[in-house]
Amino acid sequence: MIRNPILPGFNPDPSICRVGEDYYIATSTFEWYPGVQIHHSRDLVNWTLVARPLNRPDLLDMRGNPDSGGIWAPCLSYADGLFWLVYTDVKRLEGSFKDAHNYITTCDRIDGDWSERIYVNSSGFDPSLFHDENGRKWFVNMQWNHRGTGTGRNPAHDAFDGILLQEWNPDAGLTGEITNIYPGTERGLTEAPHLFKRDGWYYLTTAEGGTGYEHAVTLARSRDIRGPYETHPAAHVITTRDAPDHPIQRTGHGQYVETPDGAVYHTFLMGRPLPGRICPLGRETGIERCVWGADGWLYLEEGGTVPREEVPAPKGAERQAAKPIIRDFADGTLPDEFQWLRTPYPDRLFRVEPGSLILTGRESIGSWFEKSLVARRQEHHAYRAETTLDFAPEHYQQAAGLITYYNRYKFHAAFVTDDGAGVRVLQVLSCHDSYPGGALKPLGPRAKLAEGPVQIAVEVDGLTQTFLYRQNDSAWQPLGAPLDASPISDEGAPGEHQSFTGAFVGMVCFDTSGAGREARFTRFAYAGQGAA
Repeated sequence: MIRNPILPGFNPDPSICRVGEDYYIATSTFEWYPGVQIHHSRDLVNWTLVARPLNRPDLLDMRGNPDSGGIWAPCLSYADGLFWLVYTDVKRLEGSFKDAHNYITTCDRIDGDWSERIYVNSSGFDPSLFHDENGRKWFVNMQWNHRGTGTGRNPAHDAFDGILLQEWNPDAGLTGEITNIYPGTERGLTEAPHLFKRDGWYYLTTAEGGTGYEHAVTLARSRDIRGPYETHPAAHVITTRDAPDHPIQRTGHGQYVETPDGAVYHTFLMGRPLPGRICPLGRETGIERCVWGADGWLYLEEGGTVPREEVPAPKGAERQAAKPIIRDFADGTLPDEFQWLRTPYPDRLFRVEPGSLILTGRESIGSWFEKSLVARRQEHHAYRAETTLDFAPEHYQQAAGLITYYNRYKFHAAFVTDDGAGVRVLQVLSCHDSYPGGALKPLGPRAKLAEGPVQIAVEVDGLTQTFLYRQNDSAWQPLGAPLDASPISDEGAPGEHQSFTGAFVGMVCFDTSGAGREARFTRFAYAGQGAA
């Protein structure tokens, strides 16, 4: 059986493609670098991260991008002996405008060096590329209407103005007329278009209802690629809007795929809320088995629109159990699960030496440019992470430690710093939606440290987290009282439609004096508690 989610933790907007016996899923990474995660599987059950292709300046530079900007909704396809990756780099997302630029890059190997990006357009986000059987290629994306007079149907979001289609050629770029092929349903906020063809029909998958609890996968079809498109008899193939007690929620934004023997599946974005509808793991990737009805429409295998937690796999496979991950950086490389923020020049932020990850203190945690933070996704509702840190601050403007992080105004961190009087201390600093409008909040007592390295841990259990510390292999001690972890979630302010990523845990260092003080981390461990 396949157990949802297949990609736990922050892995939204899944675009799936099959090449022979191999399946690949590309997901959004927003402001995290390198851009786009691509996972591989041969059984739809077990998935391995194999590439983050947008890994150099000529493909992606997000310095200055806002929180939840950056890479939105990639589309991965395979044609003409190449993998094709279409993606959006969002430079602004608040207010009436969306500065969203769409690009294409290709590679003959999923884990190879991808070609320099080709600019396509900026008329809207969520682009995808459809390779027709006659060799023609078609580019689709949602259209953004900054005037707020579009077809979105939701008064708060009527800037959504339908799905645009235009022919695209690798040599000539976009050519021919632009056609608005689909305005969407009454659910509104129509986005995430993907085309596929079957039995002479062009099928258009879209996402509707926003990224929250109204979310849905909508299907339409036409005999002509330019339309008109008729909507599915049930409108939505996947949605959990009317199943509020189901453990899987926020379902939408996915793509159709067939197995070599003709079984059909559809990926979808999903969330697993804790009480109070809080999703610290962000938007994850799920998959459902589907069937084709006698009417030529796609339906979930067991009917209805609510996806299952367990789904039959296309062939026998056993899900590999997750194991605790311990990193000692012995081979001098950054482990695959870690990312940093925005910049294509990571050597300014960190370096890896055999046995150590060394962070160079740069700008504050609120920076959109150079922030020395290296972290991994939270993949479990309960987990423990710990690190070993050697850091000697000379001033209170220098700090390093362990952080649970969503974005620049939603985090808890246990920092080694100077207390302003030359004493090295360990102190919790937090933001509860007050940053940048308010001050950082020190929580709990300071712990005076002896010389030498310090071990810092965090234990997260649902919506509660506790920092702990020790030195010289002494007993672990809590650093202050348990903390409210709910702000480190999608639903923490400013709320739905503005927070699109997920919780991370990792290592951080800043030096707002400009001296570039270094922090040496010699170990990092992560262990999930219970099911993923």
